[in-house]
Amino acid sequence: MPHFFTEEHEAFRKSVRNWVEKELAPHALEWDRAGIFPREIFKQAGELGFLGIHHDPAYGGSGLDYWYVTAFCEELVRSRNAGVNMALLVQSQMATPIINDIGTDEQKREFLAPALAGEKIAALGVSEPGAGSDVAGIKTTAKRVGDDYVINGSKMWITNGTRADFITLAVRTGSEGFGGVSLLTFPTDVKGFGVSKKLDKVGNLSSDTAILYFEDCKVPVRYLLGEENEGFYHVMVNFQGERLVAALLATATMDLMLQDALQYGNERQAFGKPLNKFQVWRHKFVEHLTSLEAAKRLAYHAVELFDGKENPVKEISMAKLFAGDLAQRVAYDCQQFYGGMGYIEETHVARAWRDVRLLTIGGGTSEVMKEIISKLVGL
Repeated sequence: MPHFFTEEHEAFRKSVRNWVEKELAPHALEWDRAGIFPREIFKQAGELGFLGIHHDPAYGGSGLDYWYVTAFCEELVRSRNAGVNMALLVQSQMATPIINDIGTDEQKREFLAPALAGEKIAALGVSEPGAGSDVAGIKTTAKRVGDDYVINGSKMWITNGTRADFITLAVRTGSEGFGGVSLLTFPTDVKGFGVSKKLDKVGNLSSDTAILYFEDCKVPVRYLLGEENEGFYHVMVNFQGERLVAALLATATMDLMLQDALQYGNERQAFGKPLNKFQVWRHKFVEHLTSLEAAKRLAYHAVELFDGKENPVKEISMAKLFAGDLAQRVAYDCQQFYGGMGYIEETHVARAWRDVRLLTIGGGTSEVMKEIISKLVGL
């Protein structure tokens, strides 16, 4: 292991792996077919401290460094169920960090603490039918009326959307553009809120993803996160954590696919010899293992900067771009290597092949990453 991981990190990694392999992996195919997984998994993860790894200990977090989050992401892929992974990481690394960073004590006690304990399910409400990575283009409004905000609009692609107890919600409180965006903690038992539709996705089948609507929903002004009309910056910072998680999931998923494929190639025979003895496959795997090592080092470099409280937008964007695109090629070749066995859902590589497509789409497409990087290097 790289020097970043201490004995304490490795002990934590082992505890994550034990839980994942015992409680999650045996149900991977079952939960994909059901299109959902039990709510109890959030509670288990909370009780084990996996939902608040680097959150404030005053509200149930552990206050640990980001290398523990890295180990968590790397072991979570052993669930062999990308939907479960996505749902848990939205809860722990996307919907709650903003509350942890800028929330009031009251907001943290009402929303953050029960989310870290797994007692409440959280969602992040930024994307809309007409605005994904373009946060400045959101249309959902929150108008101040006395001591309340009245919210109208819709959100789309919301993970945990059908059963979230609250949403970290981006709304427009001011003029058009990035200067009019604010953030609210939004409890989903508010009158006028509902789920328009649960989306049928190509992959990540066990995570519920939904279109949400808001019709004259009233929430108290005390649910405003930070200052009014200053939410855009916090969303942008939050995006970095989301994209870094995507890079780590990509590298860990590739690692697992390649390990599985190499084992399969030792056991599966064709024309009187193991598949791994064919030069075409040996060379292809060497290329992928080399590229994987580069992807992992790039991601670790971004983690090191991020853990140092920097905002390494360029490095994180590069890590996500490189690992996400590489994962498409690795998944394709691993599935091809399995032949017919790679085309049935009982085989993990078949599910991984469809699930990794999200890694070049979610949290900002590869094309968006290229635009970000091009600006940062002066192109």
